[in-house]
Amino acid sequence: MEINKISIKEDFIRLDSAMKLGDMVVTGGHAKIVIQEGEVKVNGQVCTMRGKKLHKGDKIEFEGNLVEII
Repeated sequence: MEINKISIKEDFIRLDSAMKLGDMVVTGGHAKIVIQEGEVKVNGQVCTMRGKKLHKGDKIEFEGNLVEII
């Protein structure tokens, strides 16, 4: 599985924003739906909070795609 890396300058990025930035979804609305339906994992655990704060080192999994926050 290839890892797409997202670099952030702030202390955190919200899960839905990270999914858009990592090209996992096209819109924030799509991110909201798939997160609420339990289709997204953060650090190996299902996450249903679209506003979850992600920090450097966190990983998102969705539909076979993996994004790491750096």
